[in-house]
Amino acid sequence: MSNTKRLFLLDAYALIYRAHFAFTKTPRINSKGINTSVAFGFTNTLLEVLQKQRPTHIAVAFDMPGKTFRDEIFAAYKATRQETPEDIRAGIPICKQIIRGFNIPILEMEGYEADDIIGTISRQACTKDFDVYMMTPDKDFGQLVNECVFLYKPAYMGNAVDVLGPKEVCEKWDIENVSQVIDILGLQGDTSDNIPGIPGFGPKTAATLLKQYKTVENIVAHANDLKGKQKELVLQYGDQAILSKKLATIYTEVPIEFNEDTLAYAGPNADVLKPIFNDLEFKTISARVFGEAAPASAPVRATPQGSQLSMFGGGGENTPVDDGVKKNFDASIVQYTRIENEGQLAALLEKVKEQSVIALDSLMDDATNFDYQLKALSISFKEREAYFIPLGNEEDSKQFVKIFADALKNDALAKTGHNLKVTMLALKKIGAEVKGTLFDTMVAHYLIEPEASHDIFTLCSQYLQYDLLPESHQDLRERLCERADLVLQLQAKLKRDLEERRQVRLLRDTEMPLIKVLAAMEYEGVKVDVNALGKMSEELRSEIEKVQRDVYAMAGSEFNIGSPKQLGEVLFEKMKLIDKPKKTKSGQYATGEDVLLSLASKHEIVQKILDYREFDKLRSTYVEALPKMISKFDGRIHTDYRQAVAATGRLSSNNPNLQNIPIRTAKGKLIRKAFVARGEDFHFMSADYSQIELRIAASFAKDEIMIEAFRNKRDIHTTTAAKVFKVPLEHVTPDMRRKAKEVNFGILYGSTAFGLSQNLGISRTEAQEIIQSYFTEFPSIKRYMDDAINAAREKEFVETILGRRRYLRDINSRNITTRGFAERNAINAPIQGSAADIIKIAMINIHRWLNKENLKSKMIMQVHDELVFDVHKDEVDVVKENVAFLMKHAVNLEVPMEVEVGIATNWLDAH
Repeated sequence: MSNTKRLFLLDAYALIYRAHFAFTKTPRINSKGINTSVAFGFTNTLLEVLQKQRPTHIAVAFDMPGKTFRDEIFAAYKATRQETPEDIRAGIPICKQIIRGFNIPILEMEGYEADDIIGTISRQACTKDFDVYMMTPDKDFGQLVNECVFLYKPAYMGNAVDVLGPKEVCEKWDIENVSQVIDILGLQGDTSDNIPGIPGFGPKTAATLLKQYKTVENIVAHANDLKGKQKELVLQYGDQAILSKKLATIYTEVPIEFNEDTLAYAGPNADVLKPIFNDLEFKTISARVFGEAAPASAPVRATPQGSQLSMFGGGGENTPVDDGVKKNFDASIVQYTRIENEGQLAALLEKVKEQSVIALDSLMDDATNFDYQLKALSISFKEREAYFIPLGNEEDSKQFVKIFADALKNDALAKTGHNLKVTMLALKKIGAEVKGTLFDTMVAHYLIEPEASHDIFTLCSQYLQYDLLPESHQDLRERLCERADLVLQLQAKLKRDLEERRQVRLLRDTEMPLIKVLAAMEYEGVKVDVNALGKMSEELRSEIEKVQRDVYAMAGSEFNIGSPKQLGEVLFEKMKLIDKPKKTKSGQYATGEDVLLSLASKHEIVQKILDYREFDKLRSTYVEALPKMISKFDGRIHTDYRQAVAATGRLSSNNPNLQNIPIRTAKGKLIRKAFVARGEDFHFMSADYSQIELRIAASFAKDEIMIEAFRNKRDIHTTTAAKVFKVPLEHVTPDMRRKAKEVNFGILYGSTAFGLSQNLGISRTEAQEIIQSYFTEFPSIKRYMDDAINAAREKEFVETILGRRRYLRDINSRNITTRGFAERNAINAPIQGSAADIIKIAMINIHRWLNKENLKSKMIMQVHDELVFDVHKDEVDVVKENVAFLMKHAVNLEVPMEVEVGIATNWLDAH
């Protein structure tokens, strides 16, 4: 039977860091320009436990600065931890003020970590009839769990609260007893605390060995009984594993006394807390704490006493921590109706006809490669009401399309949703097309905070102070209806943010129409030649074997080229290519691509290894993977274009990632040869913007020399070389042009003299002279760069030609590295983002023109600055002419856009 006295012990720094990372891409900045993310996140977490779990006793444990006993036994303990971020340093004192304002004790002691304090108090409280909940996301606390001490992992980013007792801890770690948590950590190590463990040992290896030998010490004692690599590693690193176990053990004998009266919770001090909340502008939090009127929020889900699901954010405030029962759905609060038959579907249609906007959400099965099927749809048009439409079989789908197709394609009926493209594609597959004005909450938030998380869980928590039902919730009707219902409420709040940022037009005229374009492109897909890929696979296998033989011959022995550890030992211990090779945090030699490229001139073996890696990656990532991505639906590959990922505004693609298909190497280019036209009546057409970012830069900077060169179709790199090296155009050598090209692009990306010297293989002095000469000859470019940085320092964001923002909140940081990164983005983000704007506008205009003319030709891919088409042989001339025209005239700049168009039977030859 559980105890009535319930003590919550909060691990302060773990929760504060979690708050920092939750808002790292979308910090909360108040009207005074102060970053309040850490205090906001921590206070929300504190309120979660105070209001939902109602602890009788509570305390918050902090680490103190200075060394602990762990530093004495291992000097490198936590040595790899990065410097505390500025917002955390500034936020900690505020968090402590808030904790004291709640009349909650702060526990800290020199020489000990918060973990040790929590462990000690937990042990003492357990002997005095308390149930103790250690509130932390840190899984290492599992070692302390027993019949009255539990690990309470708070809700985070859409994941529910997790309360772990001994059974749950053992299941998570795959161990027999919670005491073995420290053995697991001793074997696998912990990179966050620089606990070394045994290199190469992961949780599975550790758990398997512990099943047989029970402890680290016993594994080390029986090292000679092990086989192969395991034996070798345990013999080499056994003492290190025992030390690691000691470092990972939470000390429970800290000289601190548990005082029941001191830790009793009596409620907040309004006189202290209200001024703090007012200063931080925490209006909603203040309303929650002091019961004042708050803004209208999302529907409250009624939950029976004892329900575990109450901890997702919708339960009664007196609900205890309990394994609980499945949450009951209270239809008196929200009305989520299941459509059971054709009559009810027709009745729903009549209601929909009366609306100006509806919200949609969908559920698919888990099939991959565009072979998924629509299982259910939800529709909402009124707060706290939604309708669930099961579409699990072909008959249901036909019935739905027959009744609802006209409403979905009604231009007068606006549609809203979260990641609406997915729903549109699923509906299109069953024959229902979504038309009309769109509003996608995911894309809207992407414009508001491009580097934040845009998942619906985060948005509901941030804008509606509401925790959505998790993906694992079994009642599909309730889960799907809830999302459609809340999306409607999110739309209104997101619109206000868009209006404040003057981004309504960007959403309405560019990003929302683009959803229809991307859905159409994805639906069409692209054909690949499986036979050609099979032939490439064999050729690459042969090349890999040949390179492998060459490497072995040069090394004088055989080894696993794919193993960084073995490769490092061969290159730096056996062959001694350099005197002082770099090492990684784990102590291995660094053998990344950047390291190998810098060593390519030292020995022929390095280039052979780079070739091996390239060929192996091409074969595994593309040649052998692409055939597995072909859809049974139509025999084509359908990439997933992602509109809300890249902060620059660029599109990204997934499964396959078209942006990463190689183009620079001879072997890499061959992958494109396998992308072919869809049939005998079609050709492949590629339309590629020429040097679009340089043209935008010249236009932004109003550089007369560059503008004149572009207008007269002179080679921009030759023009730059002539100016920088002070020679006539006709005397520019290929080497001069190569250097000028590197400078042209490097300057826009913030290249330094060091970076330029590395890229060009020249001295830093020569690189500095080239950069200086460049700025002397092109002063307007330098002026643009300086102006961009200064404007960003004032506003803390930059904008593209369409008003797309990139927030640079570190532009005024005192940390020179952090600030430098923001300054480079201040220069480049408007250029890259404007290039993204331009190609998006071109795509929208081309899509509309193709539909208007009712052409057989289809736009099928977008990769970087290139659009790719399946062009019907009867439409080649008209499509080529109009696509080039629409791309060139997407926007008006000082510099004319140029588009290179190629037509062939495959992508490589067309490009």
